[in-house]
Amino acid sequence: MKFVCDSTQLYEACQILQRAASVKTTIEAVEGILIVAGDNSLKLTGYDLEMGITTTIDAFVEQKGKILLKASTFTEILRKLPSEKVSVESDARNIAKITSGEFKSSLIGRDPDEYPELPAVVGGYAVSIKETVFKDMIRKTIFSVAVKDTKIVHTGVRFEIENNNIRMIAVDGVRLAIRNEPIAYDGDPLTFVVPAKTLSEILKILGDGDERIEMSVGNKHIIMDIGGYRFVSRLLEGEFLNYRGAIPSVCKTQVRVKTEMLLDSVERTSNIINDKIKNPVKCSFNSSGINVSAVGAIGNTEEKISAEITGDECVIGFNNKYVIDALRVCDCDEVNLLLNGPIAPILIKPIEGDDFIFLILPVRLKNEN
Repeated sequence: MKFVCDSTQLYEACQILQRAASVKTTIEAVEGILIVAGDNSLKLTGYDLEMGITTTIDAFVEQKGKILLKASTFTEILRKLPSEKVSVESDARNIAKITSGEFKSSLIGRDPDEYPELPAVVGGYAVSIKETVFKDMIRKTIFSVAVKDTKIVHTGVRFEIENNNIRMIAVDGVRLAIRNEPIAYDGDPLTFVVPAKTLSEILKILGDGDERIEMSVGNKHIIMDIGGYRFVSRLLEGEFLNYRGAIPSVCKTQVRVKTEMLLDSVERTSNIINDKIKNPVKCSFNSSGINVSAVGAIGNTEEKISAEITGDECVIGFNNKYVIDALRVCDCDEVNLLLNGPIAPILIKPIEGDDFIFLILPVRLKNEN
């Protein structure tokens, strides 16, 4: 195999593909990037048996062939090449000679036939969504995914697609995030769970354009075509939390507050909270506004902010990080806070509609009975 291509283009592709290559594994082949040189193009693949990424770039191919190179090493070699072009040539022993300007390197590869084949989705359901919308939906849910959970299904984001609407849901036991969006879809109802790792990597390459993301959803895998890259991911199996039952249908206290004002206040209050001793942020809601306070090992803080409050007065405690995570992705000037007393969860919603819903369980304050 021998080819010449743009060094920057090859590096940028490998930088993304190596995210799908395993770092610690007993199967050494999946630590690599598979390079297949065809008719004036290279097909590049990274796959860790759970998530795969493929892309194709232009190249001048002198000799067709394929090779498997360790992803981390090959990508690092490409990172600061001295020339705009790079030449890669491999022999029967799977040794790759890499040349760029006056730079030369050789890298021992592996037999490309050892590389596992990516799963295919045959007869999958087709779903299309705008890139900017999908990016926002991931941002507004992924922070609530469980990092460690006895139920693996909660380490992913649940998708529900039906009646021209897509809904994404994430839970981690103490908080819930929901994002709704209308889309053009009138097929059979779909429900599936995508691993958070897959969505996290997708989020890194999503832009702010109006291009469309094309999905093909199968029984065990999903394929997503995004900006010249194809993501293939397994779907998580298991019984997802009945989240609908966790959302209160009524509220005793409704608060309308400026998002940035509340976020800034909670962040300022967090300065005296020790990570080891997770004292809650205390919020007192009354007719004159919101009193945000905290007591920590090194001191205390208190601040009054204005808000429109209707209903019962309420004093409630929260984990500061959970509130900050939710407010940071609201992307609107004002939000509604819906409360039902000091031990009931709080809902954070937009002023109008239900594009997003964030639910956070409170922390019991020490002076409560």
